[in-house]
Amino acid sequence: MAREHPVLAIDIGGTKVAAGLVEPGGRLASWAQTETPRGLEAEQLWRTLEVLCERLLAEARVDERTGLAGVGCGCGGPMEWPAGRGRRSMLGMVVSTGVGGGLVLDGRLINGPTGNAGHIGHVVVDPGGPFCVCGGRGCLEAIARGPALVAWAQGEGWRPGQSPVTAKDLADDAAQGHPVGIAAMRRAGGALGIAIASATHLCDLEVVAIGGGLAQAGPLLFEPLEEALRTHVGLAYARDVPVVPAALGQSAGLIGAAALIFAADRYWAGG
Repeated sequence: MAREHPVLAIDIGGTKVAAGLVEPGGRLASWAQTETPRGLEAEQLWRTLEVLCERLLAEARVDERTGLAGVGCGCGGPMEWPAGRGRRSMLGMVVSTGVGGGLVLDGRLINGPTGNAGHIGHVVVDPGGPFCVCGGRGCLEAIARGPALVAWAQGEGWRPGQSPVTAKDLADDAAQGHPVGIAAMRRAGGALGIAIASATHLCDLEVVAIGGGLAQAGPLLFEPLEEALRTHVGLAYARDVPVVPAALGQSAGLIGAAALIFAADRYWAGG
């Protein structure tokens, strides 16, 4: 493999599909994105990816056969693996259309037998809470994912009957002082704090990094998260775990996908 060549990185999310060229040092040299096809049918998704990647490679004048070190892909589910620079034990989370996570302990990705270890979105944070798409009740994802938060806010009188509206619209209104928007961010932050407290006690984490669209809400989300986290962590080793926005922001998925090629020994089981 030619390590001096870039990696073609692909990030498949519930709202957008992105592709980028990531250099060996981790710099995102160029990227493009489009909306995720509705229904996520395999054939339609493949065609969308093909068009997006071909356009990106053509604009960058990169030969797909000789000019790439490899192709890395991240998506919702067992393929989404995070990296924490300078830390050996961490939880990486994405709070967006869904809530997902990946777990690195002692410098190694924890896969689990099905590749789903670290799936914090289905940790129960409210046993009497809303039903979840997984069939359970009170899961973190059922409360904190963007579409669920929007539905809750509309039920509380925020922009009733309007469609489409997004979690970004809700966060923007919260930033302008809308009381339901603020309450929605507190609802999501509180649920996240409870889930992270449990994960920290279980795994003895050094840091938790949160990315995804909802993480862009900043203090509106992170302040109630911190409040709930500090309320629910009791053991000394868990009290000071920092929870931070993902430093790579919306590029995290693409750069993380490239790490599957550039740092394969740390991410592939048995590597």
